[in-house]
Amino acid sequence: MEDRANIRCILEQGVRDLAASSDSPRLDAEILLSLALGKPRNHLHAWPREKVERQRHDTFRKLIQRRRQGEPIAYLTGQQEFWSLKLRVTPDTLVPRPETEHLVELALDLIPRNAAWHIADLGTGPGTIALALAHERPRCKFVAVDICEAALAVAMENARRLDIPNVSFRQSDWFSQIQGQRFDVITANPPYVRSNDPCLARLTHEPGIALVSGPGGMEALETIICEARLHLKDAGWLLLEHGHDQGEATLELLRRHGYHKVAGHRDYAGHARNAAGQYLNAAT
Repeated sequence: MEDRANIRCILEQGVRDLAASSDSPRLDAEILLSLALGKPRNHLHAWPREKVERQRHDTFRKLIQRRRQGEPIAYLTGQQEFWSLKLRVTPDTLVPRPETEHLVELALDLIPRNAAWHIADLGTGPGTIALALAHERPRCKFVAVDICEAALAVAMENARRLDIPNVSFRQSDWFSQIQGQRFDVITANPPYVRSNDPCLARLTHEPGIALVSGPGGMEALETIICEARLHLKDAGWLLLEHGHDQGEATLELLRRHGYHKVAGHRDYAGHARNAAGQYLNAAT
């Protein structure tokens, strides 16, 4: 390819290079070329014959190579949109998934619009669930916890940049650093992948601590379900995301630990993804 190829030629080559490794090669190539050029995606279609400087072309090829090796687009661009919020993400944080928006919807259905509730988000990562909820319920006070200091720093930066002031952050192994506090709602998208799950081969760029729960995949879910009872106000709600094949097991854990109104919910693809339970007669 000549040194000063045009946008159309470069883009089509990028699409071909990603065809075998990406589910959306054209979208990925457009995003990465836009990043390399410092231009919006519509510029690629408006000016397909524009010549590209050698340095920017080299930058694009390096980004394509990283994408071919499985690095998520969000890490390459440094951001991921979630609930219409542009969140900064890094390899220290899990990339927010669209299906997690369903957990946000479940929480918003429970939290009255003008409520001034206290809400905890466990394993917040880049602040995914906490910031989405805090943006929608500005009178509520949120505590977002994560065991990873670097992930927590990303979440705090996102809160500052998005001007969402009603979230405080705490480095904590689940409830260890919020002892004595009780909440109207607790949300969690904990690690729930089995340590020997073949899917991990596709997720090598994301932090294992945010993905892997243990040999059975249910270890973190069981810990949270058990300990949340001491941190929920009377009639408080626990909302969880779990693996697509863990729905019945999660519901059984909630029932076994005394939760009421236990219900499972499916994501937009129809997979069992979320579980909810209300804890009555908790200490207040």
